[in-house]
Formats: sequence, C-alpha cells, structure tokens
Amino acid sequence: MPSAYTGLTSTDAAARLRVHGLNAIGGNKRFRPFQAFLAKFNSPLLWVITVAAVISQVTGSTTNAIILVAMIFLSVVLDYINTYRSERAVETLVGRVRTMATVVRDGRGQHIPLVDIVPGDLMILGAGDVVPADGYVIEEKDLYVNESTMTGESQPVMKRPVPGDLPMEMVKQRPDAVLMGTSVVTGYARAIAIATGHQTVYGHIAQRLEQSERGNAFEKEIRSFSMFLMRVTAVLVGVVFLLNILGDRGVFDSFLFAVAIAIGLTPELLPVIMTVSLSRGAMRMAKQSAIVKRLPAIQTIGRMDVLCTDKTGTLTENRMSVVRWLDINGQDDERVLREAWWGSRFHTGVANPVDEAIAHARDWSLQGVEKIDEVPFDFERRRESVVINERETFRLLTKGAPEQVLAVCSAYRLGEGIHVIDGHERQRLLEQYHRLSAEGFKLLAVATRVVPNIRRDYVPDDERDMVFSGYIALVDPPKADARAAIDSLEQLGIRLKILTGDGVTLTERVCRDIDLPAPVSITGEQLTNLPDADWPRVVRDTTVFARIDPFQKEKIIRTLRATGAVVGFLGDGINDAPALKAADVGISVNNAVGVAKETADIILMEHSLAAIADGVIEGRKTSANTMKYLQMGLSSNFGNMLSMTLASAFLPFFPMLPTQILLNNFLYDSSQLTLAGDSVDPADLNRPAVFDVRQIRRFMLTYGPVSTIFDLLTFGTLFWMFGQDAAKFQTGWFIESVATQVLVIYVIRTKLRPVLKSRPSRLVVMNTSLIVLIAGLIPYLGIGAAFGFSPLPLHTLGLIAGIVLAYLFVVEITKQIVARQRHPQHA
Repeated sequence: MPSAYTGLTSTDAAARLRVHGLNAIGGNKRFRPFQAFLAKFNSPLLWVITVAAVISQVTGSTTNAIILVAMIFLSVVLDYINTYRSERAVETLVGRVRTMATVVRDGRGQHIPLVDIVPGDLMILGAGDVVPADGYVIEEKDLYVNESTMTGESQPVMKRPVPGDLPMEMVKQRPDAVLMGTSVVTGYARAIAIATGHQTVYGHIAQRLEQSERGNAFEKEIRSFSMFLMRVTAVLVGVVFLLNILGDRGVFDSFLFAVAIAIGLTPELLPVIMTVSLSRGAMRMAKQSAIVKRLPAIQTIGRMDVLCTDKTGTLTENRMSVVRWLDINGQDDERVLREAWWGSRFHTGVANPVDEAIAHARDWSLQGVEKIDEVPFDFERRRESVVINERETFRLLTKGAPEQVLAVCSAYRLGEGIHVIDGHERQRLLEQYHRLSAEGFKLLAVATRVVPNIRRDYVPDDERDMVFSGYIALVDPPKADARAAIDSLEQLGIRLKILTGDGVTLTERVCRDIDLPAPVSITGEQLTNLPDADWPRVVRDTTVFARIDPFQKEKIIRTLRATGAVVGFLGDGINDAPALKAADVGISVNNAVGVAKETADIILMEHSLAAIADGVIEGRKTSANTMKYLQMGLSSNFGNMLSMTLASAFLPFFPMLPTQILLNNFLYDSSQLTLAGDSVDPADLNRPAVFDVRQIRRFMLTYGPVSTIFDLLTFGTLFWMFGQDAAKFQTGWFIESVATQVLVIYVIRTKLRPVLKSRPSRLVVMNTSLIVLIAGLIPYLGIGAAFGFSPLPLHTLGLIAGIVLAYLFVVEITKQIVARQRHPQHA
C-alpha cells in the first residue's frame, strides 16, 4: 500500500470518507433529519388511522378523512420537532468530548475525530488508546492489546509485524491485526487501517446481534409496563367495539371509535417526553461541567445509590508535586531523584500526574545519556523500568509501588556503600514506607542495577537483584470542597466507596484529612484470598479498597450490582475501563485516556464530586417528570376510556366522535410537552429515583375510577340537559374531558405536598392554561363544526367548570388519604 509509511494526504482521506462513510457504529451515527422524520410514521396506530382515513374518503366522508390525516401529520410534526431539537442539542454536547485518534496525514501526525478515520490511514497507537479501526501493525514496541471486548479473554495479547503476505480475510487470526474497539494496554505502534465502521469485525458483530444497553433498569421497567398497558388496552377496545356493534352503530364507525380509544389510552408521547426530558437534563448538566454521551445514563444516574471512585482528583486535587527524595535513613539524596527523573523522562507509557511531577521537579541535561529500552508498567507488577546508556554504562532503572520494588531488590544503597537487604532491613524499609504514607505522602520506590552492555529487548524478568535507592515522596493536597461534595452525595442517599491502587495507609490518611469517618478498609491481597461466598458481605460493608487491580475493581462493581445496588463508577485510566463498562453508569473526565472516555456514559469537564451530585439531581428531576406524565396520563386516560366503555352500553350515540377523541388526545399531549422542565419537590430529589410498574398500576386503578365517576356525573348532567342532541352532549364532554385531564397535573405532580404548596414551572402554567382555553373556544369557532361540535350555552360552561373543580378537589383528598396510608411519618 502506498500509504504504508507516509500516510494519506488530506485530499485522499476526504475522498475515501465520501466512499466509506463515517467510522461509526450504532449509537455513534450522526442524526439524519429526513430519515428521522420518516421514522416517526412507523407506528402501527398511525397505520390504522391512515387506513381509516382512506376508507372515509372512499365512502364519501371527505371531511372526516381530512381531519384524520391532519391529526396524523400534526402528531408526527410535534414529535419530530422536539426529537430534532433534543438530538441536535445532545450531538453538540457530545462533540465537545469526542474521542480523538492520531494519524499521519500530509506527512505529519494529526489528531482527528475517531469517526473520520478511513481505510489507508496510518494510525499511531499508544497506551490507553482505543484502536479506532481494523488494521495491521507495521511497527511496534512492547505492544500489548486488550481484546476482551472481542474474545472475552482478559489477558492482553502481544502484537507484532508479520513479514510477507497473509490473507486479510483471516484478520482475527493474524498476529499483527488490531481490531476496532480493542484498547492498547502498553507500548507503541504504527498500523495501517484496512476497515472502518460497519466493515470492521466489530461492525459485523453489531449488525448480526442486537446490542443491549448496559443494565438500564428504567428501560426494562418501561417495556414491562408497556406489556401491561397493551393487555388493558386490548380488553377495553374489544369490549367497546363489541358494545357498539350490538348498539347498531355500524362496523366501520365502531372500529374507528375503538381505535381512537386505543390511541387515547396509549402514552404515545412517552418517547418524546423522555427524549425532551433527557436532553434538557443533558443541557443542564453541561452547564455544571458534565457532558452526557448516552442519554439513558441520566435516568440511571438518578437511580444510583453507590458511587465508586479513586481518591485522586475526587478527594485530592490531582496536583502532584515532588517534595522529598529520601534514602533509607530518611535523608534527602539527589541521586534518588535523578534516577526517578530519568525513568519519567524516558518512559513512553500513558502520561500520568506522578511522572509529570517528577519530570518537572528538575531539568537535568540528557547529554551523554541514551535510552536503550524500557519495560512498560503493568498492574500485576506495579512497576516500570527503563534501560539507559550513561557514558557507556548500561543501567536498569526501576520505579513503582514500594512493596513491588522491594520484592525485586537484594541490596540497598546508603551513601557510597552497597549493603545486602536482610529480613530486618526489609521490615524497616516497609515500616518507613507506612510511616511516611501515614503522614500523607504518596511514595514511589526507586531501584537500579548495572546490566551488561548488550543491546537487546528487556523483559520483566530482568527486574531482579536490584539495588534499592530510596523513595520519592509526593503530595497531592486534599480538595477543599471534597467533604461538602461527599455530604451532598450522602444527603442524596448515595454511599461512596474508594477503589484505589494506592496503599491503605495513605488512603486512610486522606480520608482523615477531609474529616471522613474512619473507613472500613481492605487490600487487593486480602480480596484475592477472600472466598467468593464472602464477597457480597465484604464489598457491601467496606469503604476503602486499596492496592487493587483492574479486574478486582470490575468484580467489586459486579458484586455490588448483584446485591441490588445501582452503581456508578468514576475513573480515568486504562485500568478503569473494565469497571467503567461493568457499572450501571460509567463516568470519566475529559482528560482521561481514550479507552476510558470511549467506555464512559458521562464525561466530566473537571474532576469533581460536586458535578456528579448535580448530575444525580438532574437525573432524578428527569425521572420525576417522566413519572408525572405516566401517572397523570394513564390515570385520566384510563378513567376516560372506562367512561366511554360504560357509556357505550347505555347511550344511543357515541359519547365522543373518533375525530373528537383524536383532537382531545392531541391537545392533551401538547399540554404535556412542558412537563420536562417542571419543578420537582425536594422529597423526590433526596432519594434514588425508582420506577415501579406496580406503583403506576395502583395509581391508575386508584385515580382512574375517580375520573370515571365524574365523567358519569357529566354524562348524566349533559343527557338531562340536552337529551338526544348528540353534538351538544359530545361538545360538553369534550371540554370537561380536556379540562380534567390537563388540570389534574397541578394535583398529582406531587406525592405528598398539597396542591397550593408546590409551585409548578411558569411554562407548565402557561401551556396548560392555553390548552384548556383552546379546548373551550374550538366549539365556538368555524373549525368546531368540522369536528361535529355545537356551541354550548354559557351557563353550561359554568356547570362544567364546577364539575372540574369538584373533580380536582376529590383527587386532592384522595392523594392525601393515599399519602397518609403509604407515608404515615408525613401525616
């Protein structure tokens, strides 16, 4: 391939992007307005109405057909406009945290959005990067790739160039193949992209399999509730259709009436309400420096009751600075710092605060010093090494976790002397480490040894018989607002657990520095020896998990979820990717490594627990407002549909014409669009949001009959006043129905507080008032006759208003009775 070593030109890349399309799969696709608009017509209920409109036209009911078509179009446009605004807003937000990739174009390295990678691109891969496309390696150094997303195997796989030609169709079996969606654990590589988007191995898998959302309990409960609603609708529609057939009202009219009832009982605006609520929540979270990549995560974070996080950047400032460089007697020794400085300057792994702090501690000349090789860091060894040539002396320099560095040391340096480490000295060094950690220092051990002057590839086994040099002591000051942020999470009913690679002594000291209660702690080594049967109890009761590896983090998350907790995880490193994926909601930061950002659902623009607390509140607002729509709509709609069923048994005409029912439903849906921005009572914010199908069913069966009682009262009053005048009867019930359905939101938008003590948002007040006014005016306008309405005397409107107020009063009394029964502590 001509681009094998020089990469593509920008012109070539643009041409290939037009041919191959975006390097995206599933949820990463860009919003396509026209396709989205057409998709809104893909509804069985709309199909039925369309068929009914055609039949109406054929049978000569042109006005009826026009009304039906107009209602279809208005519903679709209403749905589409809100979906379009929401999708565009979210697309803009996600663009702020788009995952980038490094390629060589026009002869130089460039950072470009991952979705713009094309076949033929020369990709530059480093530790922490997500592999952006399928390709093959042409150059590498210590390249290990995590392919668990493809194979399920947790152990990293070594990749190396292969001389000669191998069949590209066997890409998964090639030792030089890197696959889209996998991640680089250690090392560096240059690789040629050969497939992007749906042409990748991952893309083919995604096309064959339905990709399931990660543990989104809310959506599962919505599906469960939808099945319940379908059963209720089927029964009511069947009964209504049969009653009207027996009432000799015609098969077609009875069918259309039954379909209209089905539409009235179906919360077809629920997807729009959810999308608008979620997108508005995402916009509000963006103002709090949190970008939502996947909208359902807002619902999930509102349900979260456990947050797992590292201490760095959350409890501390993540501003490492080197303050001491100590020999084994605790005295400053510049040689310790210089050896650590060489290690930090020459390593090619993921940039991290510790190496950055060491590299900035001094600025020694590198003249006469040459890097020969390195042994990258991994989470099993917890150390890394570089080999340097210092004036023709080859030296292996190792730094890392004190326990792990001491494990490969057989001697220590003190002054100019080298001494053997015996059991006593080893214990003394470990005690020194724990003492300094307790004083708040993060310690890095440094060791060295001279190796033969042979240029070769060095491996972890070369880390042996090392000479212990001393400790690098760093400080990362506690965050001033950490305690307040943790208190906010606790008030929201969220438990905090610290999962860290640092030692238990240092972590407990940080907890003390921010006045946290003495934590229950456990180490990774203790977890390794813990029987599986004890994991749920220990994980539930433990606050600090120290010196744990990535797979233990993941197991902790999965164990918490198995106990019924809704778990969030905040992480930003390579080692955090498995836990981010395992959590109900994964949270990362904008400066995280690529694999962490790609795995996360929410990206924080700054490392802050306060931003997470704000996100939780937004999630709970979204859930609360979605529940308002469901509870209000289903209770009043169920009551109205039950009323129509009963009315069909004794009225000599339809209580409301099918077109009137559709208009009623359209006006009601329009009144609910502002619910997404409604205010929420504090009681709904201070505990995890719970979507309970049984609760909604009870709500529907409690408040629905109340609505039916007042409907029947309205039926009796209207029949007494107008007798066989179907048009006036239907007009009266249309106005009463819209008013009760729309205005009941003021009562049932709160669970406990009386209606006058909870102020709705201004938009809700304006919108609901406008809809009720429109419903009252339509019969008096020219359009009213097209729907079969007839103007009512003013005293009738006054009587209807009295019935509506009485209905709202009874619903409020019912709410207070139910609240006292279910929440006696608030009585």
